[in-house]
Amino acid sequence: MNEQISEQEINAAGHLTVGGCDTIELAKQYGTPLVVYDVAKIRDQIRRFRKVFEKNNVDYAVSYASKAFAAVAIYQVAAAEGAHVDVVSAGELYTAIKAGFPMERVSFHGNNKSKEELEMAIRHHVGVIMLDNFHEIDLLADLLEAADAKIKVMLRITPGISAHTNKYIQTGQVDSKFGFDLASGQADLALEKVLANPRMEMEGLHAHIGSQIFELAGFEGVANKLVEVASHWQEKYGYQARVINVGGGFGIRYVSGDHPLMPEDFVDAIIKAIKQAIASTDLAMPAIWIEPGRSIVGPAGYNLYTVGSRKDVPGLKPYVTVDGGMGDNIRPALYQAEYETVLASDPHAPIKEHVRLAGKYCESGDILSQDQGLPATKPGDVLAMLDTGAYGYSMASNYNRNPRPAVVFAENGQSQVVIERESLDDLVHLDLPYHAQ
Repeated sequence: MNEQISEQEINAAGHLTVGGCDTIELAKQYGTPLVVYDVAKIRDQIRRFRKVFEKNNVDYAVSYASKAFAAVAIYQVAAAEGAHVDVVSAGELYTAIKAGFPMERVSFHGNNKSKEELEMAIRHHVGVIMLDNFHEIDLLADLLEAADAKIKVMLRITPGISAHTNKYIQTGQVDSKFGFDLASGQADLALEKVLANPRMEMEGLHAHIGSQIFELAGFEGVANKLVEVASHWQEKYGYQARVINVGGGFGIRYVSGDHPLMPEDFVDAIIKAIKQAIASTDLAMPAIWIEPGRSIVGPAGYNLYTVGSRKDVPGLKPYVTVDGGMGDNIRPALYQAEYETVLASDPHAPIKEHVRLAGKYCESGDILSQDQGLPATKPGDVLAMLDTGAYGYSMASNYNRNPRPAVVFAENGQSQVVIERESLDDLVHLDLPYHAQ
């Protein structure tokens, strides 16, 4: 019995449901591969984060890190739940604009924002720019002068804290492409430049130590470090930080061996650490911002696949191939990420074999799971991969010229397409013919 699936998610037919919708019927209606989100789970997690702040009686913002999954529909849900969002590109910002998301609740991240992206942020009155390097400070200063505009900013620092996670998703250590270093004095110099510019309104400081983190110590460490920096800035420059932003990265459960804290328990500990650290300083209590992405949408997402071919070799683990793969979920190939997969028609069916769950892409590395326990399967069966809502569709590609899947939102027993399945025509609509010279 898969512990990640509750009895409430199994209907009378014994099928897995998402948002009250039968996954077998979803596969029939919309085709596979298909990405489905349980909207109630997204709403519930945002509300849980908000509740823990309100219980601790602190000013706050829950800013959805939309690189986990960006679409008009998810920005609309975030807006309805009172969340902020952070964006990292013109494309994400444009999507938020098209969704009607309140621009004053948008933060713009990135270590190499272009002139055009910053101009776009200024033009649309984005709530805050997260400054990442000296080049960006100078570029933004010139653009604000040209536009006769002002904007709120925060400084991203590298706190020198390495989270226990995959090396590709660690971001808080000194040797990182992100943020201003503390020990070398870069962060102080950056603050001096911002405070000297009347067009930049300094809101506070930000750090992010990584992603899919299970250990509390890193978050408590970054909380204490940010308070230490804020206190130093007050003593040296008379600057009082209005916001301390501790980023995100709260780990979620993907497989049975994962045992993270509940995401809101991470936040409760962070709030308490900041309060305790502030108590020994002359600082006024700042607002605390968090930037969860994976923990909001990850557990709400499901990938539905249809079983195709099978390869059996004596003495080796069999290959069971589905109609998706690394084009709609590259994380297993990129990070060796692991997921649980169940038979959608009977998710609690006893496991009969362990297989390599293979994708259809022309790569030996296109393996969604190297060791997936499954009941007996046959071509045409629908499999449901669990907890795929973060960094699946957002990292999807058209490799091998395969169309990207549709995305469906399910809530209260109703489903709707929020991103259409790409067609073959979509794959060539930007192609132009070559005329030999």
